[in-house]
Amino acid sequence: MEQSRREFLTTTGGLLGLLLAAGFLRPQEVAAEEWNQAAFEIKKMDDLVKLLGGGAARESAEVTIVAPDIAENGAVVPVGVASKIDKTASIAILVEKNPNVLAATFAIPQGTLPEVQTRIKMAQTSNVFALVKADGKFYYAAKEIKITLGGCGG
Repeated sequence: MEQSRREFLTTTGGLLGLLLAAGFLRPQEVAAEEWNQAAFEIKKMDDLVKLLGGGAARESAEVTIVAPDIAENGAVVPVGVASKIDKTASIAILVEKNPNVLAATFAIPQGTLPEVQTRIKMAQTSNVFALVKADGKFYYAAKEIKITLGGCGG
């Protein structure tokens, strides 16, 4: 028997409510991780590394950024990051000239392939940094992405 989307949401929502009421789940376990507002207000990569509890980040060839050299629409720039560093725990994407430098951050659970892909918004041509935390140390890679206005490609 095929279940509609509405029936699925009704069933799972009711089950979740029942588990909360019975005390099997606590509200803090159901809610998303709290937003780190301070990290998104930082203006420099070094300050972000300090906030996250690290020393200076080192450039590494084992961190790669996959993104276009030229993006014709700064509102949706595709960016991928991969880390070949053992014990990668998190990946962050930073845009140097954006009002808020930190564009995204991802927790990488142990045993998971340390690769992420997303779309970011860029205000102008800028360096994009991939910041990787692995085994308590920070590593980064950088790539300049040019933003064109009007889709001219030049």
